[in-house]
Amino acid sequence: MDKRVFGVLGIVSRMSNWNADFTGYPKTTSDGEVFGSDKAFKFPMKKMWQQQGEKVLYIKSMKLQEGKKGETDLIPRSLKERYEFIFNEEDLKKNKDSKKLLTNLFMAIDVKNFGATFAEEGNNISITGAVQIGQGFNKYEGTSAEEQQILSPFRDASDKGKGNDKKKDEEGGEAKSSTLGTKIVSNEAHYFYPFAINPHSYDEYKSFGVTEGYTEEDYSKFKKAATIAATSYSTNSKIGCENEFALFVETKDDLYLPDLTQYIHFQKGEEKSSIIIKCDELINKVSEKIEAIEVYYNPYTTVIEKNLNKAKYFNIFTKEEV
Repeated sequence: MDKRVFGVLGIVSRMSNWNADFTGYPKTTSDGEVFGSDKAFKFPMKKMWQQQGEKVLYIKSMKLQEGKKGETDLIPRSLKERYEFIFNEEDLKKNKDSKKLLTNLFMAIDVKNFGATFAEEGNNISITGAVQIGQGFNKYEGTSAEEQQILSPFRDASDKGKGNDKKKDEEGGEAKSSTLGTKIVSNEAHYFYPFAINPHSYDEYKSFGVTEGYTEEDYSKFKKAATIAATSYSTNSKIGCENEFALFVETKDDLYLPDLTQYIHFQKGEEKSSIIIKCDELINKVSEKIEAIEVYYNPYTTVIEKNLNKAKYFNIFTKEEV
């Protein structure tokens, strides 16, 4: 691929939790601004690729392992074990061929896009990814966290006999009440992530003969996952999270654009909300170095001001031009 790509990826979260911190609440900065990490965006993309049969290295996978006393434990694979599993490697310790190792790493679609830090069994490799995704900040001012109490169908027998009269039976000491759980969601949030693609990140590795570089096919797979993976990933906490917006600005090799999320604004409306793209002056002034602009959005809930030269607008779900 002989072009650069700059853009913005948008996620809406309605009564769900796109990216929780260790307390269970949506992630915030020290001054209370809600944001999502790049890892939160990449994870459903990796899951989608994995389900499509692609090799994905940096994703949690489990294995059964026999313990010392004969019991069987379910544990996560280490990075070494994950590598051996997806590349059918008997023992990474026996692989002294760095070229083969690099070739295998570039066969993993997540490494091909996002790079890798691989420090296993004497191999210390760091690959800067062609695709870089920043932090996604919420641009909806009405966001608030909602905490829901969830009643379990089971009692908690672990605190037997601790003397809590409200929960214990007087004779047996067993808990009489069901246990409680908590689900924390955002009422509504709209995250916007900046990203940039620099295919020259792999020029050195191309000279080693371990990869053909970042290709149009790689870009196509990234674009597809970046516009649909969050919608497809429906866990209990993510069921209200959807891909809402995507802006792809393809440029000539010698053009460099800034973080475009600073030019994106969100306004809540009664029937439809508005996503306002205010980088039109910047982009239109360098239009001779712009090869293509594509904007994906949800036309059923959102209005986009169409003010970019050369831009084509698409339904983010059907991919039909709007």
